[in-house]
Amino acid sequence: MNNDNQQYEKPTIALGRFRWIFLIITLVFLFYTFTLFDLQIIQGATFRAQAEENRVRNISIPTQRGMIYDRNGILLARNVPVFHVAITPAELPESEGKTFEIFRELSVILDIPVSRGEVNEETSALFTPCRTDFGIEQIVQIAGSLWPYSPTRVKCNVSKEVAMQVTEKNNDWPGVSVEIESVREYPTGETTAELIGFLGPIPEILVDYYTEKGFVSGRDKVGYMGLENSMQDVLGGTNGKRVTEVNVGGEIIRDIEEPIEPVPGQNVHLTIDYRLQKAAREALISELDVWNQRYLDARGEILSTTGVVIAMNVKTGEILAMVSIPSYENNRMAQFIPGDYYEQLSVDEAKPLLNKAISSELPPGSVYKMATAIGALNEGVIGPWDTVDDPGRITLEQKFIEGERIKMTQDYVCWDENGHGPVDFIHGVAWSCNVYFYKIGGGYGDEVAENGLGIWRMNEYARAIGYGQLTGIELPGEADGLLPNPTWKRLNQGENWATGDTYLAAVGQGYVLATPLQVLHSISTLANNGQHMQISLISKTTDAEGNIISRFEPKMLWDITKDELIESYNGNNKTGEFKSVEPWVLEFAKRGMEAVTYPGGTASDLFEGDDKKIAGKTGTAEYCDDWANRENLCVPGNWPAHAWFVGYAPYDDPEIAVVSFVYNGSEGSAVSAPIVRRVIDFYFEQKAIDEALSNPGGDQ
Repeated sequence: MNNDNQQYEKPTIALGRFRWIFLIITLVFLFYTFTLFDLQIIQGATFRAQAEENRVRNISIPTQRGMIYDRNGILLARNVPVFHVAITPAELPESEGKTFEIFRELSVILDIPVSRGEVNEETSALFTPCRTDFGIEQIVQIAGSLWPYSPTRVKCNVSKEVAMQVTEKNNDWPGVSVEIESVREYPTGETTAELIGFLGPIPEILVDYYTEKGFVSGRDKVGYMGLENSMQDVLGGTNGKRVTEVNVGGEIIRDIEEPIEPVPGQNVHLTIDYRLQKAAREALISELDVWNQRYLDARGEILSTTGVVIAMNVKTGEILAMVSIPSYENNRMAQFIPGDYYEQLSVDEAKPLLNKAISSELPPGSVYKMATAIGALNEGVIGPWDTVDDPGRITLEQKFIEGERIKMTQDYVCWDENGHGPVDFIHGVAWSCNVYFYKIGGGYGDEVAENGLGIWRMNEYARAIGYGQLTGIELPGEADGLLPNPTWKRLNQGENWATGDTYLAAVGQGYVLATPLQVLHSISTLANNGQHMQISLISKTTDAEGNIISRFEPKMLWDITKDELIESYNGNNKTGEFKSVEPWVLEFAKRGMEAVTYPGGTASDLFEGDDKKIAGKTGTAEYCDDWANRENLCVPGNWPAHAWFVGYAPYDDPEIAVVSFVYNGSEGSAVSAPIVRRVIDFYFEQKAIDEALSNPGGDQ
């Protein structure tokens, strides 16, 4: 067949396919256009800020923490230098031989091998300066890959002699330096640890809070306990700041802004007299040693290892000493908090980390009777010369609901099972007669009618002298105690209030709880003629140059003889009327406490021959807590007891008041009273010495 006439068509691409190609090209162009617009216009400011952030480095300049002194200038907390040897990888010599020679010589001085361990991704992630087993080469290798222009510590806390050897080699060892860090030291250690506390790293939960204040997490330390914690804002100062320009390797090129110098923390001067603090601690420990030895010899067990002593100026509210044992050694926390030691303190049942002077809520026992005493006298429940009979034991028909009696009886006994016979007000206090206070507190037939003082009015008087509320002392962790009432019992115990509850509250037992500081504050208020002073531990604060920033001034919060603080009750109902305490009531209360140390009083034997005119109140407070239960000590009618004594002197013009509490101490008059006497004796002896030294020539 002839194909000469066959037609050939030139190959073509369908126009529809070109449309798809153009569409794809257009979409790609639009995508890149939008991306460029987004990066340069929409997010331009963000990326410029990131670039600026990479170019600019803010450097925090650490400040100096303020120091803590006692009232006489004795150092209780200070800063001491600690030396660390560091290497900046980027500043080491370029010659590997010269660098190795530096490492070899440094190894001898620091007693660290030149090379040890293998660097990989896992070991690098776990690397922590000064807490590693790596050799010098490995430490530098990791630091050089992560922060070549920043110094990395290869050994911490070296001696001053080692630091000087390294410093002398500055010219021969480029890149090797000595860093000086300020570390807290407590010269008085365990003697004041419950007051001063210690420092620790910024807690994770507070990182944002302290970062806003200019602190650096992982470097700066903050107060964990005691005054180091409560006075953190005063002691901590303010870090300085450098704003610098750095290159891509992190090397500082120049300062962009004028550096801001750090502001040192203020120094805090306490009202504490370290000499009295030491004497009080020694008195408490030595008295416990004596009693523990007696108990070991007689029973094969010890009496107690836990107690509190607090001394204060009655007229000003200044705390002169505050001891809580067992305590802890805060110098062990100076550079870092040892995990094993902290765990040991945390699980110790005696709670050495707890300042029991302000944080332990305890049954106050008979020292609380003074609240009942002034209330009953001021309300006319009993007259000062009226007597009630103490046969040693009384039987009470419990009354649970107003107007009804449930046929349930219970015996209430005096500590003297033979009874005291007829008892008036002064002897009720002097003899600490339980039956006297049961009757005036909760009533007893026709002898003390109308249910006595009653729980509601009793709480009013207790609150007026300082119970059931915080004192406001400048320490963390203060507890407010407990003044129970029928409403509280229904809500917390699911039971109605009984007359027996009032009886127990009247003698500081039952549900009543108080801290040792509250007990001291209450008796000081009575000794100070009803003036309730603000308690304080801070005498003054000064700046780094010694200029006074603030100074303590005595502050009276209220006067129970002038301020109408006490609300009146008609039965269980408030009347809306308020009253104060009659001055003569306080006079009788003080006369009762004077009689405590006179012949016949509960502490008369101990204070025989006393020339300091000490008045006070004994207390033996029964308790049944977890420890006592576990030891099978909570025997009905024979519970274990804490020992209390609070005293002040001289009783005609009080200067000092002291409280002593001994956990499981049994008898307040036997165990706690001697401690108070020793502290008061030391106070007046030291006062005489100070006066003699201040006037060596005497009066001319």
